[in-house]
Amino acid sequence: MPPESDPKPWKEPLPAIRLTETTGSTRRFARNLGWFLLLVLVFLALTPWQQNIQGVGRVIAFAPQERQQTIEATVEGRIVAWSVQEGSEVKAGTQIGEISDYDPELPRRIQQELTTLDQRLAVIQTRIEALDAQTALAERSKEMAVLAAEARIRMAEERLNASNHNVEAASAAYETSRLNYERQRALEQKGLASRRTFELSELDYTQKRTDRERSQAAYKAAASEVEAIRADRQKILADSGASVEKSRSELAKSREELQYAQAERLKLETRLARQGSQHIVAPRDGTIFRLVANPGAEVVKPGDAVAILIPSTRQRAVELWVDGNDASLIDTGRKVRLQFEGYPAIQFSGWPETAVGTFGGVVSLLDSTDNGKGDFRILILPDNDDEPWPDERFIRQGVRVNGWVLLNKVRLGYELWRIFNGFP
Repeated sequence: MPPESDPKPWKEPLPAIRLTETTGSTRRFARNLGWFLLLVLVFLALTPWQQNIQGVGRVIAFAPQERQQTIEATVEGRIVAWSVQEGSEVKAGTQIGEISDYDPELPRRIQQELTTLDQRLAVIQTRIEALDAQTALAERSKEMAVLAAEARIRMAEERLNASNHNVEAASAAYETSRLNYERQRALEQKGLASRRTFELSELDYTQKRTDRERSQAAYKAAASEVEAIRADRQKILADSGASVEKSRSELAKSREELQYAQAERLKLETRLARQGSQHIVAPRDGTIFRLVANPGAEVVKPGDAVAILIPSTRQRAVELWVDGNDASLIDTGRKVRLQFEGYPAIQFSGWPETAVGTFGGVVSLLDSTDNGKGDFRILILPDNDDEPWPDERFIRQGVRVNGWVLLNKVRLGYELWRIFNGFP
C-alpha cells in the first residue's frame, strides 16, 4: 500500500518529537524519586522524636558553701610563708599560711591598753557602787524627811484644833460674862445691885474678853504654823527629790561610761585576738586552688583575698544555661542527658536512648529571673535511676558540660514544622 493510503501516518515519530521525548531512564528516576519522597513523608509521619532543649554549663557543688571560696586576711600585715602549695588537699582548720604585723610590739601595747582600761573599769564600778548607795540613802532620807514633816503637820493640826476649842470656850465665857455685866449695870443704875457687884462683873467681863482675844490670837498662830509646816514639807520634798534625781543622773552617767568602757575593752580584745590569730587556716576540707598573695613581699589588709579554696564536694550538680525562649517549658523533675567535656560521648538529641557516653540528670532548680542576657540557669542533680556520674577526679568543679533537657515525644515531621516556624 502506498504511503498516501496509510490510515495511521502519525505513528511514525517525527525527528523533532523524537528529540523532546522523555527517555526511559529519566522516567525511572522520576518514579523512584516520587517513591522516595513518599517514603520520606511516611518516615516523617511515623518516626518518633524526643523534643529537647539544649544548654551549656559547668559542674558545680550543689551546696553553696561547698563551692569555690576565697580565703581572706583577718589582720593587716605581710605574708611570712605558705604552709601549702597550689593543689594541696587540706582539712578544716589546717594552717595554710602566716601573717606578720608591721609592728611586733603591737600586741604588747594593746595588752597595756587593756590593763589601763581594766583599772578604769574598776574605778567606774566603784563609783557606780558608791552612787548606787548614795541614791538609796537619798531616797531613804527623802522618805524620812517626808514622814517627819507629815508628823509635824499632824501635831500642828492638833494644836490648831485645840486652839479652836479654846476659842469656842473663851467665846462662850465671854458671852456669859458680857450678859452678866450688862445685867449688873442695869440693876446698878436702878439701885437694885451694889456698886461692888457691878465692879466685879465688869472686871470679869474684861478678863473674859482678854481671854477670848488671847485664844483667837493663839488660833491664828496655830493656823499659820500649820501652813508653814506644810510649805516646809513641800520644800523638803523638792530638795530631797532634787538630791535623789541628781544621784540617779550621776549613776546613769556612770553606768553609760561603764558601758562605753566595756565596748572599748571588747574592741581591744578583738584587736588582740586578731593579732593573736595571725595564722591563715582553711575554713573547710578541700583543695588549694590558688595562692594569691606572694610571701615576704606583698602587704595585705583585712578582707584582702590571699588564697582560693575548692571545698570537697559531697554532692555535685550541673549548672546549665538555657535560652529564655525555652525556659517556660522546663520544670523541676525533667530528665536531662549530660555530656561532660573530656569524656567521650555520642549523643543523638532526638533519640537519647541511642546515646553513648552521656549521663542522666534531673532538673532540681530553675532560676526565677535571667542573667541579664535572656538566659536562665537550671541546676541538674544526678539521676538515681541512671548510670552514676564519673568519679570526682575525672569530673571536677568547673568542667564544661553540654546538656539536653528532655521534653515530650512527638513525630519528627512535627518537630521540623516547629523548628521551621520558630516555635519554642
